[in-house]
Amino acid sequence: MTIEIRPAEPADGDLIASFNSHMALETEGKALPADSIGPGVMAILTDRTKGRYWIAEAHGVRIGQLMVTYEWSDWRNGTIWWIQSVYVHPDWRRKGVFSALYRHVESLVAGEPSIIGLRLYVEHNNKKAQQTYEALGMTRPGYLVMESLLAGHSKHPNGEY
Repeated sequence: MTIEIRPAEPADGDLIASFNSHMALETEGKALPADSIGPGVMAILTDRTKGRYWIAEAHGVRIGQLMVTYEWSDWRNGTIWWIQSVYVHPDWRRKGVFSALYRHVESLVAGEPSIIGLRLYVEHNNKKAQQTYEALGMTRPGYLVMESLLAGHSKHPNGEY
């Protein structure tokens, strides 16, 4: 089986929003409001300064996705790509789809001196994903992610996603 990786296009927006909704429900039990996720996806697809998506395809069928956003590191004088919005259709899991997406992005990073690495965050209890990431050579840097989402900036009725 050949897995092709390509940059996402605006025409992929509805599928990406659907994949993101499935991922949020599956991994965090959260329902993402369509009036936020659709425009949020399109914002990235139309403005590469915000991030980029890639699509995995097999036999012309879109089977997975990966997004990166950017973090400037003043300590390292370079950009770190944060892997986010990873989703592989359930029928295609454990078949190398994420590995193909990851290796593709990793090859882009390797060819660009201003990009100094890859990071991602993963749910604490998602042991399968953690094992996959470690098998690809990722390590645990010892950081704990903390956040403060501003309720006034959220479109969700209770202020969270």
